[in-house]
Amino acid sequence: MQAAGANIRVPLQRFGLLSRGLLATRNFADAATTQDVKPKAPTATQIPPTYSKSSLKMSGWQLHSYGDIDELQFSEKLKLPQIRNSGDCLVRVRTTAVNPIDIAMLRGYGSTLLNKMRCDPCDDIEFPLTLGREFCGELVQMGMGPCKGELKLGTRVWGVVPLSNANGAHAEYVVVPASCLGPAPKELDVSEAASVLYAGLTAWSGIYISGGLGGPCGATTSAGGGANKRVLVLGGSGGVGTLAIQILKSQGAQVLATCSENAVEMVRCLGADCVVDYTNPVDMEQLSSYAPYDMVLDCAGQGGQQAADLPYDFRQYITFSSPLLANIDKQGLGLGALQNVADLLRTNVRAVSQRGGLVKWGYFLPAAHGIQFLQRLVERRKLIPQIDSSFDFKDLPKAFERLRCGHMRGKIVVKL
Repeated sequence: MQAAGANIRVPLQRFGLLSRGLLATRNFADAATTQDVKPKAPTATQIPPTYSKSSLKMSGWQLHSYGDIDELQFSEKLKLPQIRNSGDCLVRVRTTAVNPIDIAMLRGYGSTLLNKMRCDPCDDIEFPLTLGREFCGELVQMGMGPCKGELKLGTRVWGVVPLSNANGAHAEYVVVPASCLGPAPKELDVSEAASVLYAGLTAWSGIYISGGLGGPCGATTSAGGGANKRVLVLGGSGGVGTLAIQILKSQGAQVLATCSENAVEMVRCLGADCVVDYTNPVDMEQLSSYAPYDMVLDCAGQGGQQAADLPYDFRQYITFSSPLLANIDKQGLGLGALQNVADLLRTNVRAVSQRGGLVKWGYFLPAAHGIQFLQRLVERRKLIPQIDSSFDFKDLPKAFERLRCGHMRGKIVVKL
């Protein structure tokens, strides 16, 4: 895919119009259309009569060093992110979310590998870094690549930010590949739409990519699958767990879940066939009567090492708390990769010998067919996001504090 401007000459007049079009999104209701531009319908790219380059700034939260929440710094003079590839899209963010990966990256988690992916080899500049992996907003500018189908300027979109992006969604604007975007379902408001994709794609990839529950079609298309399978979801009240339960139930799976006592009723309302309080040993014993499980989905952060110690058998155990990035951070790319192989082998030897099943690692995967799968579930009213709490953009550090406290009941959203 060619970078926009690398091999294509852009007329100076068009470049000016696109640049000026960004300003209109700051006051969409008052935007005026120029005489030489006649869009088919009012969109977010209507152009005001004047503009200056100095006004092409935005507000956002950045990191200039790793550490605690107090390292988050707010600025109203950040440069707008630029479209550099023909398949990129610029989105005006209206609502974003805070996820556990944001807390981890704030502390430097994954920096060794992720910096190799997002830094220019010529300068190797690591900071500033903007966090935020998901959002809902308006599409205001597109690259010069092929037609994006339903993606039209002015469309309300939802999307995710790949981990390789240094500029995340905790800012007024974000640039992401078109494959990471989709029309936001009309069934959701902006807060709900901003709280689905990161956790939803994490759950989806664990179930269908790592777990293969729907076979080859489930992994490579938006077909889903998993009817009549029996799945245990550990940590059913969190962001990933609540969506995993709804995904599985929509496909006809039998779902059991664990959570704390005060979340049992909420998780049961999501459709789980059996919900138990993980702090109650008597309740937990019930889970053995349903074994063996086709899949145990660890959304509680227990990790693969705990799989062999479970008191029930399973065919596969999918955990989203893998040591992959942590090992590379600690030992470097080479030795870290070897340590990952050793850890996975050791974990599986124990799990197979004691519980009869394999341990696999699940990851967030920004796949276009995964977004389509989730969109269809929302449109069919089979997936309803759970909101734990909402914060204003100026209070983003408070959202991080809430996440750090744990015991989530859905997602934390931030409104711009």
